Amino acid sequence: MEFTDLTSMQRDVLREIGNIGAGNAATSMSKLLNKKVDMQVPSVNVVSYDEMMDMIGGPEELIVAVLFRIQGETPGTVYFILTIEEAEYLVSHMTGESGFTLSQQGGPSEYSTSVLQEVANILTGSYLSALSDFTNINMQPSVPYLSIDMAGAILTAGILELSQVTDHAIIIDTKINGEDSQNGVHGNFLLLPDPESFTKIYSALGINDHE
Repeated sequence: MEFTDLTSMQRDVLREIGNIGAGNAATSMSKLLNKKVDMQVPSVNVVSYDEMMDMIGGPEELIVAVLFRIQGETPGTVYFILTIEEAEYLVSHMTGESGFTLSQQGGPSEYSTSVLQEVANILTGSYLSALSDFTNINMQPSVPYLSIDMAGAILTAGILELSQVTDHAIIIDTKINGEDSQNGVHGNFLLLPDPESFTKIYSALGINDHE
């Protein structure tokens, strides 16, 4: 049985964890913005690295990624990925600064960087908390690191070591909608456990048929 051939129950478990995390994140973001924020998890998939790269536009696609290290019982890496346009929209929406651009001279400002890191912090903390509660495994996110670069350059470092053990990752689609927005932001949340953490996390999720 291939690891990607999740049973409907396993897929439901992953989606439920994603929905709980999204609900917690929406509550936190609503308090931060003092306005209603709705978050949905349209899909949760286990994908190959090639599929993951295709989903975010290919290795040469310029993306905004906030990287975290997972600390605790099961070390790993988490990426929250947005397109440049989505990141600009999110900063504008949260700050009220219309016409904001990440391509301004000198790169993104410290303020815009902190806004994106805070959103990613809320999302990552909410998802890891939901995953920790379900698996009874302690997971804590590190301080976030923002990177704007080609997808291949950003993701390769996290994938190289892991690829010796598996060639798949969990990808959680995230849809963020503000009360006064029809567009929303569609980001991708990638969970890449370290090799030594891989078996423990997936076994705790009842996904142990990947070998």
